[in-house]
Amino acid sequence: MFRKHVFISGRVQGVYFRLFVQETARETGVRGWVRNRRDGRVEAVFEGPPEALEKMIRRCREGPPASRVENVELIDEAYQGEYMDFQIVPKV
Repeated sequence: MFRKHVFISGRVQGVYFRLFVQETARETGVRGWVRNRRDGRVEAVFEGPPEALEKMIRRCREGPPASRVENVELIDEAYQGEYMDFQIVPKV
C-alpha cells in the first residue's frame, strides 16, 4: 500500500472536481480525502495499492468535463492506513 499527497491547479474549483475525485476513489478502492484550498488549488491524500493510485492520478490529470487541469503536484508519503473510506473535507 502507498500514499500520495496531491495538489491540483488550474480551473479546478466550482466544476465538481472534488465530487469527481471522490467518485473515482470509491470506484478504485482508494481511501483518503479531498478539499478545496483558498489558493484555488484542490488538495487530496490518496492511500491504496499502486495500480489504484496510478488510476486516481491519471483521472486527476483529466478532471471532470468543466475543469482545466494545469498541474498535478505529487508528494510521496509513508503509508499510514488511517482512512476507512474517501471523504470530501472542509476547505483550508
